[in-house]
Amino acid sequence: MTELEQLAGKRVVFLSWRDTHNPEGGGAELYLEKVAAGLVDRGCEVTIFCAAHAAAPPDETVDGIRFVRRGSKLSVYPVGMASLRRGDLGDPDVVVDVQNGLPFFSRLVTRKPVVVLVHHVHREQWPVVYPGLTGRVGWWIERRLAPWLYRREQYVAVSRATRGELRQLGVTGPRVAVVHNGTDPALAVDVTKSPTPMIAVVGRLVPHKQVEHAIDAAISLRAEFPDLRLHVVGGGWWEGNLHEYAEQQGAGDTVVFEGHVEEQRKHEVYEQAWVLALPSLKEGWGLVVGEAGMHETPAVAYRSAGGTRESIEDGVSGILVDSQADLTDALREVLRDRALRAQLSKGAREVSDTFTWGHAQESFAVVLREVLDDRRVDSQDPEEPEL
Repeated sequence: MTELEQLAGKRVVFLSWRDTHNPEGGGAELYLEKVAAGLVDRGCEVTIFCAAHAAAPPDETVDGIRFVRRGSKLSVYPVGMASLRRGDLGDPDVVVDVQNGLPFFSRLVTRKPVVVLVHHVHREQWPVVYPGLTGRVGWWIERRLAPWLYRREQYVAVSRATRGELRQLGVTGPRVAVVHNGTDPALAVDVTKSPTPMIAVVGRLVPHKQVEHAIDAAISLRAEFPDLRLHVVGGGWWEGNLHEYAEQQGAGDTVVFEGHVEEQRKHEVYEQAWVLALPSLKEGWGLVVGEAGMHETPAVAYRSAGGTRESIEDGVSGILVDSQADLTDALREVLRDRALRAQLSKGAREVSDTFTWGHAQESFAVVLREVLDDRRVDSQDPEEPEL
C-alpha cells in the first residue's frame, strides 16, 4: 500500500495557538499550514484549531483546510481541549499538538494518537516575555509537566538543536523525528540590490527577537557607512517600544520601520538588502534566513539561538556569532567586503535551495503514517540525514 493510500481519508486535527492570518502569526504558523496542505494533497481531512482574531472568521475552509478559531491568546488552550473532547473538531485519527511553550494537554482529553510538534524550547524566553511567577510556572509546565504527560508520544522537532533540547528535558527514546522547514521560491520583484548599504530585520516585533541589537549595530556602523539604512519589517506588541528605543538612541533616519507589509514588499526588502540581521534570542529554525537566501541575501545570527546552526552554514551562507559585539563586527565585515558579500550571497541561495516544502510535507506525512501504524520515528545520530 502506498503512502498516499495509507493516509487517504485519515482525519488530522492540529491544535495551534495561532494561524498565519493572525497579526502575531509567523514562521511556526507557516510551517503548520504548509505541512497541513501536504496532508490535504495526500487525501487527509485536516482541521486547524487556533485562537480567534479579527483578521479572519471563526470558521472557514481554505484550500481544503478547515479552520476553527475560538478563544483568546491564553483561553485558546482550555477551549481547544473542550472542543476536542466534545467532538467539535470531528473524530480525528491523529491529533497534532503544537507546543509553543505550552501544549494543549490533548493527551488528557483524547485516546487517539497524539504527535507533539515543537519548534524550540522556551527556556530563555519565559523570563523575558513573562517575568516573575507566570514565567516560572510556564517553564515548569514546559520543562516538567509536558514531557511527563507526553512521555509515550511521538515528537516532531524542526531542527536537531530543538531535538537536543527536548532530550535535555527528558523526552527520551526513539520518538523524536526532525522535519526541517522548507523555503518558498522568491517572489519576483522589480528592484535590485540597494546602491547604498542596507541591513534588513524581518519578523514579529517581540522582546526575544532582540531587534534592539540590530538598531545598536546600525547606529554604531553609520560612522563608517553614513548612508546605511536598517529596514525593520514586521509588526507586534513590542513595536512601540522599538520606536521609542530607536528615538532614544538617536537613530534618526538610519532606522526605517516598515511595519506589517504585504508579501511583495517583504520580498522587495529581501532583494534590496545587503545582509539580513537575525539577533533573536531563540529560533527553532529561522524561516526568514531561507526567504532572504532566495534573494541572495546572507544572514548574520547568533549561534546560541539554536536552529540558526542548521538554517545557516557558517561562512558559506551567512555568519554565526556569539555576542552583540560580534554581531556588529560581522555586519561591518559583510558591508565592507564586496568579495565576501558575493561569496555569502551565492552560498545563501544554494543553501536555501536545499530545503523544500515538498520534502518537509513528505517527511511529516511519513511520521503520521508510522504513528497511525503504532510505530515511532527517530534519528539517533545528530549527523545523519534527517527525514
